[in-house]
Formats: sequence, structure tokens, C-alpha cells
Amino acid sequence: MLQRIQTIYLLLAAVISAGLIFVFHLWITNEGVNVYVKDDVLYLGLFLGSAVLSVVTIFMYKNRKSQFVMGRLNIILNFILLGFFVYQSLNVSGETAVSEKGIGMLLPIVSIVLLALANKAIKKDEELVKSVDRLR
Repeated sequence: MLQRIQTIYLLLAAVISAGLIFVFHLWITNEGVNVYVKDDVLYLGLFLGSAVLSVVTIFMYKNRKSQFVMGRLNIILNFILLGFFVYQSLNVSGETAVSEKGIGMLLPIVSIVLLALANKAIKKDEELVKSVDRLR
């Protein structure tokens, strides 16, 4: 059923991963140039992959176990994306290309929180169905 709370959480995670990446910049270089996600193919692919995975997870509502697994995979994908951002911003070489971090680097954290809330709601639904099955 699409009218569950995890659908809203997953839809918000998809909007953050696909829409807000074009609004907020990731960082500002030493030359003062704003770097957006569309400037790097790797980041764009990971963000859009996360959005597609969220939308696919919404429509797997009949199989809650696989929906839960897809949510976990999406969380892992966002952690990988966050790891790339941390590596980029804390590059230990002598001269870093990142002088000022942008709010776009926090988008995977917001997405992870929404996906964790969705997984919690999916697990709650699964436990509810199991408890009803025991009563039959």
C-alpha cells in the first residue's frame, strides 16, 4: 500500500537525492568557484542511483523484506557517497581543492536519516503482519 509513512520518507529521500543536488553546491574551490554535483560524474551517478533506488523501494510494498533490504542498500550507498565527500574535503595532500564546504555535502546525511526512518516503519509493519498471522 502506497499510503504508508515509509512511502513519504522514501519519497523525501528521493527528492533530496535527485532534486536538491542541483540547488546546493558541494564546496567552493580555492579560486572561488562553486562546485555542484553535475560537475562530477561519480557524485552525480551516486546521487541519482540513490534516488532511483528510493523510488524502486517505494513500489516494492508487497514484499516488505526486500523493501527493507533495498533500504539498507540505499543507506550503504549514501554512506559511500558521504565517505567520498569526507575524503575530498579532508584530503591530506599538501594543496586541497576544497577551501569552503557547502551544504550539499550534508545531503547524504539527511537522506540516511530518512531512509533509516523508512526502514524502521517497514520493520514495524512486518512485525504487525507477523503478530496478526499468529492470531489466525
